[in-house]
Amino acid sequence: MIGKICLITGANSGHGRAVAAALACTGATIVMACRDAGRAQIACDELRRVAATDRISILPLDLSNQRSIRRAVDQFLNEHSSLDVLVNNAGAWWADRRVSPDGTELVWATNVVGPYLLTKLLLPALHASATARIVNVSSSYAGGLDLNDVEFKRRAYSGIKAYQAAKQAVRMMTWSLAEKLSGSSVVANALCPGFMKTNLGRNAPGGFRFMLFLTKPLQTSPERGAETAVWLASSPEGGALTNQFFVKRNPTPCAFRDPAARACLESLCENATALT
Repeated sequence: MIGKICLITGANSGHGRAVAAALACTGATIVMACRDAGRAQIACDELRRVAATDRISILPLDLSNQRSIRRAVDQFLNEHSSLDVLVNNAGAWWADRRVSPDGTELVWATNVVGPYLLTKLLLPALHASATARIVNVSSSYAGGLDLNDVEFKRRAYSGIKAYQAAKQAVRMMTWSLAEKLSGSSVVANALCPGFMKTNLGRNAPGGFRFMLFLTKPLQTSPERGAETAVWLASSPEGGALTNQFFVKRNPTPCAFRDPAARACLESLCENATALT
């Protein structure tokens, strides 16, 4: 991985930080795309020390804000001529319905629209690499996506249901992307990192946080959860595979492959980002 450039969203904590740390130790150049500059700098300094490298930098990025995404891509392209690995890792959910700066429901904006726009804008840099990989972090608990109401405007809002639906959309976007990239030097896969000890539930209501507390013995470490993403990003096998969903490095069947539903989802994302 020496000389390879890896951009990881949400790399300042949890699963993203573990992925960044492991890839930094392979000799790759790491770009930590993070929303919170202060927390990102602390994580960056620590990763540089642990991996004994200065090839780690911070890219300011708020995936819920399309202006921030475009600024981040412009900055990245000014600093790098190509991109070898894109790990769309950042994810979040809230118990109450919120709206992004662009007027989109916040869970949908952060987990779906933002990564969609970021990936689309970075495709030229990915194609400029001899072999590039897109690694999308989803979940085994994905489901419940209603393409007629993706922002919960008509239904009663549930933060966890919004998150599960968004993770279904992430898988669907991956299959569409992989098909479009077929025959090129870029592969695209999705994965579930497992049930990990992270701060993803920090915005959950008290009852859900209590459930997370009770299930701590069942939760794996972010480092263990990162193994599949690191494998897809760096191994020869990971570069030879595309259009698949992985759990513990094993390809797993995914039901969310309906072409009509994927086309509808892509149209929604195009409209939300003014891309065609």
